[in-house]
Amino acid sequence: MNLPNLIVSILIGYLIGSLPIGYLLGRTKGIDVRTIGSGRTGGTNVYRALGARLGLLTGVLDFAKGAVSVLLIRSFFGDEAAAALAGAAAVAGHNWSIFLGFKGGAGGSTAAGALLALNPLAGAIVVPIFVLILFVGRIASVATLWVGAGSVVAILLLHVINPVATPLSQLLFAVPAMVLIAISLRPNIERLLNGTERRVNFKQPKAGAP
Repeated sequence: MNLPNLIVSILIGYLIGSLPIGYLLGRTKGIDVRTIGSGRTGGTNVYRALGARLGLLTGVLDFAKGAVSVLLIRSFFGDEAAAALAGAAAVAGHNWSIFLGFKGGAGGSTAAGALLALNPLAGAIVVPIFVLILFVGRIASVATLWVGAGSVVAILLLHVINPVATPLSQLLFAVPAMVLIAISLRPNIERLLNGTERRVNFKQPKAGAP
């Protein structure tokens, strides 16, 4: 591991992750999504505030932030540890954006994009379940928590099966991402435990709905 490269990787990943996609899309409609619903800037809250098209676009672009961070650093340094840290840093940037006073989203889509770029097979395990939980279970926080925990499980499992194809250095993404997501979702976890967590209504989105 080259320490300067790792530091640069973290900084680049964080800055890419910090790009406030949902906030910027909201501003094109004259709406600050931070004042609506959960106050987060991710796809679910943009969906509540602005409807399906911009909510989906936010999710796709947030996903791309994670993937681009990993692929960019991998192409620069050819170092899996650096790429993994860049992915984790992108999640941190998304959740605590330097451009929004260190506020942002919950990191699910960004983490999913980073995982798929870092380890496509692990992504193929985790991402479809993420989508299934989100669109069938309709509890965005559970889907997001799954991305973090599922990334750790999938990488460990694939490492046992093939240590060369899935090095343990990829946990430098998965473990921090799991922790960062859990920290961001603390209020949601409390509501889940209390049985009061909100479900996403995919049938009748209303701008400004709580």
